[in-house]
Amino acid sequence: MDLYEYQAKDLFAAHGVPVLPGDVASTPEEARAIAEKLGQTVVIKSQVKTGGRGKAGGVKLADDPADAQTKAEAILGLDIKGHITRKVLVTVASDIAEEYYFSFLLDRTNRTFLAMASAEGGMEIEQLAVERPEALAKVPVDAIKGVDLAKAKEIVTAGKFPEAIADQAAEVVVKLWEAFVGEDATLVEVNPLVRDPQDKIIALDGKVTLDENAGFRHPAHADLVDQDAEDPLEAAAKAKDLNYVKLDGEVGIIGNGAGLVMSTLDVVAYAGEKHNGVKPANFLDIGGGASAEVMANGLSIILGDTDVKSVFVNVFGGITSCDAVANGIVSALDILGDKATKPLVVRLDGNNVEEGRRILAEADHPLVTVVDTMDNAADKAAELAAGA
Repeated sequence: MDLYEYQAKDLFAAHGVPVLPGDVASTPEEARAIAEKLGQTVVIKSQVKTGGRGKAGGVKLADDPADAQTKAEAILGLDIKGHITRKVLVTVASDIAEEYYFSFLLDRTNRTFLAMASAEGGMEIEQLAVERPEALAKVPVDAIKGVDLAKAKEIVTAGKFPEAIADQAAEVVVKLWEAFVGEDATLVEVNPLVRDPQDKIIALDGKVTLDENAGFRHPAHADLVDQDAEDPLEAAAKAKDLNYVKLDGEVGIIGNGAGLVMSTLDVVAYAGEKHNGVKPANFLDIGGGASAEVMANGLSIILGDTDVKSVFVNVFGGITSCDAVANGIVSALDILGDKATKPLVVRLDGNNVEEGRRILAEADHPLVTVVDTMDNAADKAAELAAGA
């Protein structure tokens, strides 16, 4: 789960990371009231989960409360890369002497944690990494040893932070590590981490991604979900404990196992190239089980997507045999009744596959087409979606 900037900075503050005072507003009048409370020049910042806010006009200085109201009115409702601004952060403006970059992240390739630091912050880090890779230090972090002050100083030195503030920056790095580990994050990023004219280090911005698999350890994280911005289909799937992600396509996908589902997305996308460019409409992994209830829940989510024109059910029988999957599909269609209106292409393979296919053939449901191979099934699903 990605956090908004104001949420990230609240989390930072809870772990002792220095941030500037401010509050979030959803109306221009609220922005004015916050500016009056802060009593000085403020920055009005669009709260969207994407970069490039400044270039899009989503970050503005306001000299007084009336100006804050005017600037907030201009930013609220602003579309930034497809993200609509529904809230703004009103925070104290800071004089900036220097800007740095810092982050902790999960390095999946090397199966460890990674610290990245640079004395050249403020710009997009992807651009810096391409244009001047030597300016971005990448320091592996042992998950067992973690980051103490000595390790933090090593990271700050590698990032070429000025000596005058290196010790203070290292202390902030330790606190950021505590936030990273304590909140079960997969990313904690500060860009920029600034040095003000008084040589104080401040996290001027913040980006945090939390690992939702650790949500059971953090009940309060549920309060960070933006219900207004959450896709209703994804919210409905989450309520049914389904691993679902909405995509921009026409072929609904159901599979068992994340690897199989990812492969299915690729095969459908390839097949769709010769059928008017249709694409996968979702990622949906029903896991090892495929009971009637699970299958019905999955189908109800996918069929609730108005973009979906056909559904591809791709299951490899392992822990759950193909006959149980077939019974699940038949029962699910009975449960859904008239709600099931779109064609299903089913490919079964693996444990007890012949019995599974026999069950589907005997049911002879008008919406179901059984295809033997994954490639042919993907082609059929794409064809049906294109012709719908």
